[in-house]
Amino acid sequence: MPTKFLYWWDSYKREFDATVVRIDGNRVWLDQTLFHPRSGGVANDTGRLVWQGEEYVVREVVKEGEDAVHILDREPRFRVGDTIHGIIDWDRRYRLMRLHTATHIIAALAYKKYNALVTGGDITPEYARDDYNLTLSGDALRKAFQDLITEANEVVKRGIPVKIYFLKREEAMKIPGIVKLAEREPPPGEEWRIVEIEGIDIQADGGPHVANTREIGEIVFLKSESRGKDKKRVYYTVKPD
Repeated sequence: MPTKFLYWWDSYKREFDATVVRIDGNRVWLDQTLFHPRSGGVANDTGRLVWQGEEYVVREVVKEGEDAVHILDREPRFRVGDTIHGIIDWDRRYRLMRLHTATHIIAALAYKKYNALVTGGDITPEYARDDYNLTLSGDALRKAFQDLITEANEVVKRGIPVKIYFLKREEAMKIPGIVKLAEREPPPGEEWRIVEIEGIDIQADGGPHVANTREIGEIVFLKSESRGKDKKRVYYTVKPD
């Protein structure tokens, strides 16, 4: 069975119990996890796995197929079938959640204003970087991104709930802009996880998010640059740290 990603239903849980289903050196598979693997441009969670008083540092989490693979600081002494206790690094997770929801708001505004799609990006705990298929350059590009972030901050201040729910694929596909990544095919599966910021954005998305836009804080523009004809890049972060 594929890994059950517990944060799909609750991004705020910090600890969980799981059964070990596979071990390969310091790589561990669990039946369920709160750890978000590096995927969709969002950095992975870190934290600890605890077994019989022993703690193992989760240095990295990657996605292989439909599974999350937890990469530990050393080979574990626990075995397949054992129950472990997982604890995520909450400060890191919450920064990623705030930045991730901010990316959705900015992407929605760019789509509405310029019909622009995201062509790539990364979200780290320190900052987010997004690429858009815009044709602007120079001062016009910088101003466009600064204006989008100013508008995004107005959305943040409104304190809009961020809803998480699931839809059948055929129903989700009827929603305009349900996938805002230019080079991404619609996600697989017959049921999609939907993230909706009412009146602002609705997207198919599998990552952790805050429950209300106000939690994001202030989105701060860092810089913009042109990386090619249809690849315009913006960097930003969130405050307070």
